[in-house]
Amino acid sequence: MKQLPVITLRAMEPEDLEVLYTIENDRSLWDMGTSNVPYSRYSLRDYIVHASNDIYVDRQVRLVIENSEHQVVGLADLANFDPQHLRAELGLVVLRQYQRRGYAEAAVVQVLDYARHILHLHQLYVIIDQRNEAALQIFRKYCFIAGRTLKDWLFDGEKYHDASFFQRIL
Repeated sequence: MKQLPVITLRAMEPEDLEVLYTIENDRSLWDMGTSNVPYSRYSLRDYIVHASNDIYVDRQVRLVIENSEHQVVGLADLANFDPQHLRAELGLVVLRQYQRRGYAEAAVVQVLDYARHILHLHQLYVIIDQRNEAALQIFRKYCFIAGRTLKDWLFDGEKYHDASFFQRIL
């Protein structure tokens, strides 16, 4: 079995502004999620400064993924937190230059542990573009169960694409 890279999940710092700006304004990612507008550095700086990092207050937690050399390799989000049912949606982005090196898988492992043992969530779910075979493989490997196919769920500006809903009881 391939060994996963060593990563750390940490809170966002003001120094992460440029990475956040790059990710949030990467148009190729817009069709994978619910955002389709550019964000200014000002609004993102304001977000970093005012985020409490308390999932009960913000209804989300955004974590920075760092490798063993302390380089930011991506972001992990627990969003759409539902405090009554103790579930959240997991979102994950690895910067292009760090993709296909095991960082996404390592982040999933750590987010699962964090969600279960620190946040005491009952379940996580993800919505994945069906064209993203690498992501589908990772979530299947970590026992996320495929639910429904969400027909024409994601729009890339030209065409609609199906997405898969996966969930995992923790």
